[in-house]
Amino acid sequence: MKAAKKKSYHLPILLEQDEDGFYIVTCPSFKGCHSYGKTVDQAMLNIREAIALCLEEEEPKQLNHFIGFREIEFQPN
Repeated sequence: MKAAKKKSYHLPILLEQDEDGFYIVTCPSFKGCHSYGKTVDQAMLNIREAIALCLEEEEPKQLNHFIGFREIEFQPN
């Protein structure tokens, strides 16, 4: 008998660094899915755990196709 193939997700992750040097990660496919770490690797490991918990409650919202993130410089008048 064949083993059931596990479902795989390709999810966008937003990675930022705060004023204290911690890395903040967000998965916008789930409401409130955030984590952090002292290093990028730790933050990415932590967001995987957060995503696993979110998946226990709901499927990711895939209303849009992920293209990417951009950063702009803005100077108010």
